[in-house]
Amino acid sequence: MKKGLIFILIIVILGIVGVFVYQSLTKEKEGAPPGEKLTMGKNLEGKKIVVILAFKDFRDEEYFVPKEILEKAGAEIKTASNKTGTAIGADGGEVNVGLLVSEINLADFDAVVFIGGPGCLENLDNNNSYKVVQDTVSQNKVLASICISPTILAKAGVLQGKKATVWTSPMDKSAVKILEDNGAIYEDKSVVVDGKIITGNGPEASKEFGEAIIEALK
Repeated sequence: MKKGLIFILIIVILGIVGVFVYQSLTKEKEGAPPGEKLTMGKNLEGKKIVVILAFKDFRDEEYFVPKEILEKAGAEIKTASNKTGTAIGADGGEVNVGLLVSEINLADFDAVVFIGGPGCLENLDNNNSYKVVQDTVSQNKVLASICISPTILAKAGVLQGKKATVWTSPMDKSAVKILEDNGAIYEDKSVVVDGKIITGNGPEASKEFGEAIIEALK
């Protein structure tokens, strides 16, 4: 009797294990979930994007994470800054910069992306950046901005009546005030998309930010 019960128990266990193995193999055949397919497919083949960062103290994750996502999707990335040479991130990341913001020719690009970080405003909050922002919008191209850099878009006058987000903290709401003072509709979200303008609120939003750029360029 006991041997019979043990035999039945073994059969049941083997059956359960078999179901799990089958499900695992089925998932592998089906491929990655839709969200992962978005970043792995070559949706942006032939698209060119210029990423603008501070020459000193840009936010590393906000540059490297979206860049990897966009390149995996097939986009060609160029990096611009207020100086040429080796830009250094706040966490020590290094980026070779061969293009000045003032030299950007928007005819060469499908999208413009601004990166934030503690050095963002000191390096990029100026007329050269404002002109790039304004020309990007006037030419109906994708404009993306993350962390503190949406304040540059606001000062350039392109967020009037637009939904947007920006970096903020319980102790510092100044960036939100800049957006609202310049006509933006602030939303407390990680990423906000309004037409062809994409804004992200900080490094934690880097992956979602990159994926939103892909969607806008598809």
